Amino acid sequence: MATPPSSFSAGGPPPPGQGQQQASRPRPPLRQQQSVPAMSQQRPFSPQGALPNSPAMFRPQRPPAPGVGPAALGRPPGQGQTHTAAPSAASIGNDSSQSFRPPATQPGQRPGIAGPAPVKAQAPGLPLTPGHTPGHAPGQPFAPQHAPLQKQESFRQPGQPGQPQSLSPAPGQFQRAGPAPLGAGLFSPGSLLDRQTSQPNMFPAQIQTSQSMSALPNVTSPPIQPPQQQQQMPAPSPSNLAADMSAMHIGPGAAPKNTRAKRVYAPTQTSTGNLYAAPGAQPVPSPTGVQPHYGQPGPVMGQSGLPAQPYQAPAYGQPQGGFAQPPLGSQQSSGALPNLNMAQPTYQQPNTYQQHAGQPGIQQPGVQAGMQHPGFSQPQPGFQQPQGGFQPPQPGFQPQHPTQQSGYQQPYQGYQQSGPLPHGQGYGGGGPPQKSRIDPNQVPSAVAVQEADQSLYDNAPFSTTSRSVPPLASTTFKAVDDGNCSPRFIRLTAYNIPCTDELVNVTSVPLGMIIQPLAELAPDEEPIELVDMGEKGPIRCHRCKAYVNAYFHFIDGGRKFVCNLCHFENEVPAEYFMNLDMSGRRMDLMRRPELRKGTIDFVAPKGYCARPPKPVSYVIAIDVTWNSVQSGLLKRVVEAIRELLYNGVKTIPPNTRVGIITFDKSVHFYNLSPGLEQPQMLVVSDVSDMFVPLNAGFLVDPMESRAVIETLLDTLPTIFENNRIHEPALGAAVQAAHAALKEHGGKVSVFQTALPTFGPGMLKNREDAKMFGTDKERTLYEPQEYFWPKLGQDCASDGVSIDMFLFPSAYIDVATVGSLSALTGGELYLYPNFDTARDGLRVAKDFINSLTKTYGFDALLRIRVSNGLKVTDHFGNFYMKNVTDVEIAGLDSSKAIGVGFKHDGKLDEKHESAFQAALLYTTSSGERRIRVHNISVPNTTLLGNVFRFADMDTTINYLSKAAVAQTVSTTLKQVRERLTEKCVKILAAYRKHAASSTSPGQLILPESYKLFALYLLCILKLKAFRGGPDMPTDIRVLHMRMLKSFGVPESVPFLYPRLMQLHDLVSPYGEIDERGLVKLPPLIRVSAERLSPQGAYVIENGQQMIVYLGRGLSEMFLKDVFGVPTLEGVDPKLKMLPVFDNPTSQRIRMIVSRLQQERSRYLHFQVVRQQMDQFGDVEFNNLLIEDQNMDNLGYVEYLVTVHR
Repeated sequence: MATPPSSFSAGGPPPPGQGQQQASRPRPPLRQQQSVPAMSQQRPFSPQGALPNSPAMFRPQRPPAPGVGPAALGRPPGQGQTHTAAPSAASIGNDSSQSFRPPATQPGQRPGIAGPAPVKAQAPGLPLTPGHTPGHAPGQPFAPQHAPLQKQESFRQPGQPGQPQSLSPAPGQFQRAGPAPLGAGLFSPGSLLDRQTSQPNMFPAQIQTSQSMSALPNVTSPPIQPPQQQQQMPAPSPSNLAADMSAMHIGPGAAPKNTRAKRVYAPTQTSTGNLYAAPGAQPVPSPTGVQPHYGQPGPVMGQSGLPAQPYQAPAYGQPQGGFAQPPLGSQQSSGALPNLNMAQPTYQQPNTYQQHAGQPGIQQPGVQAGMQHPGFSQPQPGFQQPQGGFQPPQPGFQPQHPTQQSGYQQPYQGYQQSGPLPHGQGYGGGGPPQKSRIDPNQVPSAVAVQEADQSLYDNAPFSTTSRSVPPLASTTFKAVDDGNCSPRFIRLTAYNIPCTDELVNVTSVPLGMIIQPLAELAPDEEPIELVDMGEKGPIRCHRCKAYVNAYFHFIDGGRKFVCNLCHFENEVPAEYFMNLDMSGRRMDLMRRPELRKGTIDFVAPKGYCARPPKPVSYVIAIDVTWNSVQSGLLKRVVEAIRELLYNGVKTIPPNTRVGIITFDKSVHFYNLSPGLEQPQMLVVSDVSDMFVPLNAGFLVDPMESRAVIETLLDTLPTIFENNRIHEPALGAAVQAAHAALKEHGGKVSVFQTALPTFGPGMLKNREDAKMFGTDKERTLYEPQEYFWPKLGQDCASDGVSIDMFLFPSAYIDVATVGSLSALTGGELYLYPNFDTARDGLRVAKDFINSLTKTYGFDALLRIRVSNGLKVTDHFGNFYMKNVTDVEIAGLDSSKAIGVGFKHDGKLDEKHESAFQAALLYTTSSGERRIRVHNISVPNTTLLGNVFRFADMDTTINYLSKAAVAQTVSTTLKQVRERLTEKCVKILAAYRKHAASSTSPGQLILPESYKLFALYLLCILKLKAFRGGPDMPTDIRVLHMRMLKSFGVPESVPFLYPRLMQLHDLVSPYGEIDERGLVKLPPLIRVSAERLSPQGAYVIENGQQMIVYLGRGLSEMFLKDVFGVPTLEGVDPKLKMLPVFDNPTSQRIRMIVSRLQQERSRYLHFQVVRQQMDQFGDVEFNNLLIEDQNMDNLGYVEYLVTVHR
């Protein structure tokens, strides 16, 4: 819906002297753009003015900050939101009716944005022209002079241009003249305007304020126009695009995530079934059919109108933005930007900024001109690097030692790694790097965004009712549950819900949520409270069956309550009645956690139990065919079982039972009764009619039967050491495990080595490379035999979850065999060409982690939404008998489910949209519970609020799950095209409806979506979606299944890996901080340009960890960490770092240990030496997603492609 003209302010420069005099202010409340309704119209529940059970209203122990009045405190759940109009500071549009004074910052609420210092006045008559900097003749290339840099004994972030970028100022440095308006990032020649915050997105310091902009001759500020009056922007011509994009730059004015103040939640108009094109949506030009290829030149290369010196990545040893620091206070801070045309958003609020650390041209505290930034030692001007810099392996490259290649996991049949990059891509070797029109240092940086967001929550908790944007999924934070559930459990794609379908179609922002019901809490967070409400169970709405929560509104003296989902008035049961106080709150509020918390556990009464709950039982089914025995798998699994049950730090919960099955062409059961001296084996050879031959003794307590179990574990490898059977009867073994567990539910862990070609559900090899890239390829992603999905559905109905551990040396049909895990909520692990020395430790760790994580089974999930919305789609690994109930046989703490919803009517802006996720499950200890998550967010009619309060991390996770669902009905090429088209539609919608009078060459990015193009590119590079005949079906399906089950925190590093420096570590990195966590080094952007051949780095993506050693690494580092003097002496088959008693070794091992502990899976550890380990080099290069690799464009090239 277009914003009415009255909501726009007239353009004009601000009065002199304003814009930088205001004190520090927080971000504006959520409904800053809405008209103020009468008090009687704000909410139908008038007796209280706020919900009687509002947790934020009843906290006398939390006084306001000094200087903060009562009006500045956050609104409690359900309370009507008021608005206070106040004159604002100077802004480009001086419409005082659109400005207001925001409330003061509470703990967890994001502070305001700081702005830069005013620009020095320029000498009269000297116009600012492209390529002209004071002190240089126009048209001459600008070459910054580098003062000698002095080495300091402190830690410097590598890969940062000059002074490291930071997208937000540090806490305590915020100054703003008023609330942050809607903003965007604007890419123009030398500029990237942040339109969402009405600020220049990372502008150089010299053009930060509106006061200084009026003095620039080439800066124009056209009047603001409402959307109805905007003209359709013509498609940019190549020449215009080249001229406008030639000097893309982001300066210190970039709005950090904390400027994305309050979010308004909007219901999606599109269902996930048709995610990419909503009916009735306004068509937006998009590059349909464009498939980037890294062999193609950039879209703007070789065109006219470009500056004399286009950006080219310099070779190592040459000064560049990634390593050498420009002289601080030099001409860089006062140079002009060429061809700058500032486009105004459709509505603006004043906002000023101050310079802060981490931006180009900004002098940082403690760093004087000519000094090196504290931290990493980097190449200085004149510093000689080894010839050629980093070089990837070239075609035909052979390792220098015959043993080096064995340290890397070889691809199995048909699996070929992506080849080395052409034209020297990936460390500047083998030829000159491809020229780029845009400086990579000036495009939005994921590292800078993440670090800025982390700084906001290092010392402040996040209050779930603060109405501020939740922390990024990559941020370590402490959440305080004040009425809304923690973002660890539920994340929304938009925290302001559009009131109409039309508004959803205009924005193209998908409406959905990611639910992780059993997510782990941080160690310093309060545990979830357990409430027992007797035999009748928790209080529920009689109409929609919603569970009691903090947003139920009690009326009529406490005798009735109004449901926050359907607004139905219900009678309060007599046993739950309580009088209301003078403010309309229940007098027992503080004794009722279900009325104060967003997440609560209820004890489920007998009516919620289809069978008596019992502790979980585990069945371990082991393949004992010739492949398993000869590869050493059987022996390694036996050792892992022993460690899990008796010798490990982690163990299964008490009172659980364990059974063991082995199988080849027959199925072997073992009687493990504690009264036996040794185990008894019973063999079922007729696998066509499977049954369990034991009435007792199969499932036993591992502690009571320890002697018998240990005897069996000792003898299993010798019993089958001469087995020559190659065909495993996998289907029969799973049938047997299901029969043993179906009475009470449990988990099955299956170890399988080959395609099941014998017994029930026998399969054949159907993979054909000729099908790749055709319409028939999608049939390879579905089960080929109905036996397997039918067996999975039966297991799901009986609460039996299946984890599959697959060890293929050839095609194993993950799409069919893995459907057992997909339908039962289990986990899928794949170890191609299993080698005990390489993979044994990882198999054991994965197996132990899978049985020791927080686990619930026999679960049922129901999502409820408020009136005007309806749930349309579910994405994940589960089974559904109907359209509302999600049946999950097993659910651990890392599993997540995507839910899409859309409008079922028009929403009321005065009310809020409520969401409730109720999970009925049995704990691993045998307790039946109901876990309820609640979240309530505002509605909005403003398009700007939809973008302002969108969550990009959640949107990317949701889109990836929806894209996987599309693969069974369309080709991968069409899926990739639709993902790019979705990116174009969202950015084009923002450009069209939130910015006016923009140049065709300007790329406008919403603040909340400034990294959207980067993350979409990361999705296109995933093994689940990228094209090419070298990707086996098994590998592709494995990654599809993982994406369907990933939570948002797990998907972020999987898309954009974390890269850190390990050399030259100093305190406090690698040491325990005050929170009890190991301090990690600063992150580096994942690009070869950020690396030094004299460095050592670690990169991880949640699945694997690579320690990369540059060929010029110092002898001292190698001795301290690996105990050898040369790089050739490092063993590439290491599965963990050796232990040495020196500070460097201790710091690096602490860092690696924390990275392992943060992930639900054990990271595949690998040591890669530059140009010595062929396959490892290729794997490392493929993780550098900002570069051109894997048949896809680099980050900058893809950004330009999206803009076109």
